[in-house]
This record gives sequence, C-alpha cells and structure tokens, in this order.
Amino acid sequence: MSETEDELPPGTAALLKPHSAALFDLRGRVALVTGGNGGIGLGLARGLAGAGAQVMVAGRNAAKNAAAVEELRGLGAEAEAVVADMLDPASIAAMVAATVARFGQLDILVANAGTNIRKPPQDYSLEEWRTVIDTNLTSTMLCCQAAYPELQKSDQARIITNGSMLSIFGTSFAAVYGASKGGVVQLTRSLAVAWAPDGITVNCILPGWIDTDLTRRARQEVPGLHEKIESRTPMGRWGTPAEFEGIAVFLASAASAFVTGTAIPVDGGYSIQG
Repeated sequence: MSETEDELPPGTAALLKPHSAALFDLRGRVALVTGGNGGIGLGLARGLAGAGAQVMVAGRNAAKNAAAVEELRGLGAEAEAVVADMLDPASIAAMVAATVARFGQLDILVANAGTNIRKPPQDYSLEEWRTVIDTNLTSTMLCCQAAYPELQKSDQARIITNGSMLSIFGTSFAAVYGASKGGVVQLTRSLAVAWAPDGITVNCILPGWIDTDLTRRARQEVPGLHEKIESRTPMGRWGTPAEFEGIAVFLASAASAFVTGTAIPVDGGYSIQG
C-alpha cells in the first residue's frame, strides 16, 4: 500500500512525486541568504535560485546586494535584497520580517555571513576576538532564532550554516576564525536535535580553500599559500563559489529530508589529507 501525503513525515511530501528531479525542485520555496551578495554566499544563492526558489539576499553593502539581485534575476528567479548588519539583533529581526513581508513566508535560511582577521593568536586584541566570534558564531545563532518562528510554519524547513574545514584542524594564522567555525558546527548539531520535532533540518557546510575576494587577500598576506594549497588538495586546485550551488540545492530540498546535524566538507579533499 502506498503512502499518502498525510502519512509522510513533515517535509517529505515531494518524495511522492514520480521523478527524481522533483526531489531538487525548490519552486514555491523562499530562501534568505545572509552574506549572499558575493563569494560563497552568492554561489549558494545562485544554486537556490536556479532550482526555483525565491531568494532574499542580505548584506551590509547595498551596491553589492543590488548586483547580486540582478544576477539572480538573470537566472529567472524572483529575488530581492535587504541591507542587514549581522552584529545587530534588531537588524537581523528586521531582515527576517522583510523577507516574509516581500515573499509571504520563509522556508530556507542560509546563515552564511562571516569574517576573518588573520594574525598569530598572541597578537589578537579582545575587540578583534569579539568581532570574529560575533560575526561568525553569535550572528548564526541570532539568525536561526529570528527565523525559527517562520520556519516552524513551513512543511519543508531548512537551515544551512557555513562552517569551515578549520573546524576540523588548526592553522597558525586563523585561530579565532577556527574557534568560531568550530562553534558553528556544534551549534548546528544542537539546533538539529532541538528543532527536529518541528520538521526543521539543520546542516553545515565546511568550505575549503575557495577562490574569493577574502582568500585572494589571504594569498597576499601569507607567502606561498597558493602553491601550498594546490599541492595539498587532492583535486589540485582551489574551489570556486559556483561549486556550492549543488550542495545548497541538496541541503535545501526534499532530497535531504532525512539528513540533519551534518557537517559536509566542500574542499576538493583537502581535509582528508591528515
């Protein structure tokens, strides 16, 4: 006897559709992507938009936001942007409210915004520590809290957080960044347990060395970094933001209905080298 939609667990109705493409169909879904105006965030937003989601891009830079929206609309998606400060709880709450006001709902939160300050750990000031921890970890928690009441209303609610392969191992010039991203991974696991009864899945991506504006600066600041990354990475190259489109669709779609609390490296094999 086949299951009906009423008998299926929350968020899995798409599994009844007759072909595999339906598993990755995000039409009718609304996504909010923090830091979605460039780099990995824009790659994630492009993936969601390409699969049919309506996308709200959140970032501090209005001009970058507008450019990102234009790019997403070029994919045929409905997209808007909101200026938001991830260090301001009121701004985060307003960001979620603006998304719901524009699109009527919220199904997918991508808590992607982050920052880094590269220097030896002994040279960090308390202010620098707080900037990195608050931007990367505290803002992730605040975004998830703000989105939670809206996600509870969705029949396919998804949260995707952005960790780092530096949650797996350490490096001398990003100690605070690694600490913040390790916290994001553990927060992801805890939220997954807490919110599973609400039908909300919570998963984390662990980017490796990706060619973005931030890592281009790192290559200027750390001599020999480019060559070291290429030689250690099994795939022999740096990744690109476009390579986050697929993981975004998977974790936001019905295809990942029974996947929660995971941390998935997207690093060309860098983190398996020991």
